Amino acid sequence: MSKKNNAPTRPEDERLPLGPTIGYGIQHVLTMYGGIIAPPLIIGQIAGLNQGEIGVLIAACLFMGGLATILQTVGIPFFGSQLPLVQGVSFAGVATMGAIVTSGGGLPAVFGSVIAASVIGLLIAPVFATVIRFFPPVVTGTVITTIGLSLLPVAAGWIVGPGNDAAEGATAENLLLAGITLVIVLVLSKVPVGAISRLAILLSIVLGTIVAVFMGKADFSAVGEGPVFAFPSVFGFGLPTFELAAIISMFIVILVTLTETTADILAVSEIVGTKVDSKRIAAGLRADMLSSAVSPVFGTFTQSAFAQNVGLVAITGVKSRFVVTAGGIVLVVLGLLPVLGRVVGAIPSPVLGGAGLVLFGSVAASGIRTLAKVEYKGNMNLVIVATSLAVGMLPIAIPSIYHQMPAWFVTIFHSGISSAAVTAILLNLLFNHLGARASKGANSFVAAPTRSIPVAYLEAFEDGDSIVDGKIVDRDGNEVALDRPEH
Repeated sequence: MSKKNNAPTRPEDERLPLGPTIGYGIQHVLTMYGGIIAPPLIIGQIAGLNQGEIGVLIAACLFMGGLATILQTVGIPFFGSQLPLVQGVSFAGVATMGAIVTSGGGLPAVFGSVIAASVIGLLIAPVFATVIRFFPPVVTGTVITTIGLSLLPVAAGWIVGPGNDAAEGATAENLLLAGITLVIVLVLSKVPVGAISRLAILLSIVLGTIVAVFMGKADFSAVGEGPVFAFPSVFGFGLPTFELAAIISMFIVILVTLTETTADILAVSEIVGTKVDSKRIAAGLRADMLSSAVSPVFGTFTQSAFAQNVGLVAITGVKSRFVVTAGGIVLVVLGLLPVLGRVVGAIPSPVLGGAGLVLFGSVAASGIRTLAKVEYKGNMNLVIVATSLAVGMLPIAIPSIYHQMPAWFVTIFHSGISSAAVTAILLNLLFNHLGARASKGANSFVAAPTRSIPVAYLEAFEDGDSIVDGKIVDRDGNEVALDRPEH
């Protein structure tokens, strides 16, 4: 195929026709919708807001998430990584913001702390981005794998369904609905028509929802309730207040957000097959921090890249950043048209859970593929991967494992992603930088040297020859005698 002079030099710069662009953009929105509305739901409930006020919080988070996504994907000088990354309210700060609310500061103190900490984060973003050389494949592969594994409980929670006790498990109907959606994803993924296979997630959610209607598991009765159009109000919950303790706590959250966003930028660049340097990472982090600093003006919280959508890029193979830009525009529209948000919100969670199993598993698989590129011979990389994955799994296996620790520790390590990232970075520094010479071959965990067979020996094999129990046999099962050289 001949290349035009205006052909994109980077995979992420590809432009698709308008129809597929909008379709894939909607698919991104559906993938992360449950995750983006969860933080305002939780914080709103902690703050004692009524349903209408919580609806305002959700609309604001959709609106700002859309603007942040557009900034991140389109980019302006010094702001935006220009990668297919969807932005939304970060889960990393939910516990901290909840603590600020209950300590007496209320939502104004939360908004003030987000503004102040995000401005500090904006200032340190270029310095933070210079750590890219400490993110080799042994680190990025571990973090990407952990991102996928840490998201699987989200899919499981969707399958159980909101308001149900996870300890009692999912109902048979929920499991059936999730299973049907999963099967639809797999079947559509095998369809030899590119437009269908790439839209497998979106189509499976639509078809799964139709199945749910017939099963009596979908309820769209509340779609008509409430306003059709509403613009997010400026400082609708009061002017922000600035409390030092709250700002310090939120700054720790910002550091975690910077770490997670850096990991997501590296993960999606690996999946897309494009190069990123410290300047591009810094631009992505600045976009994060600028969006986070502006968010409280419209009544929402810190913004960060959504790991869920990294998996969507991996499974669909659609690398265009403009597809995600379209998703950002859809988010803005949803923020301005609450009625559309209510339609999306009515999609049964087991349907999202069934699709999420493939999505989030794809992220983990991408991490494993990256780890396959790591050199394990004569170094401690095996220990780095093993330990980091194990530490990252702890808060996933037992979410309350760190509840007895200080608040700053919980903020950093309550996320499996940040736990694995911090551990992998520190161990990589210890074994591959500070102690690189001392660690080579000095421990039983060091991977055994790779064996090799001279090509000349392989050329002596004939059709049908094989190796059985360490012996070479021909096609008839007869052992082939070895001609050993005399010494």
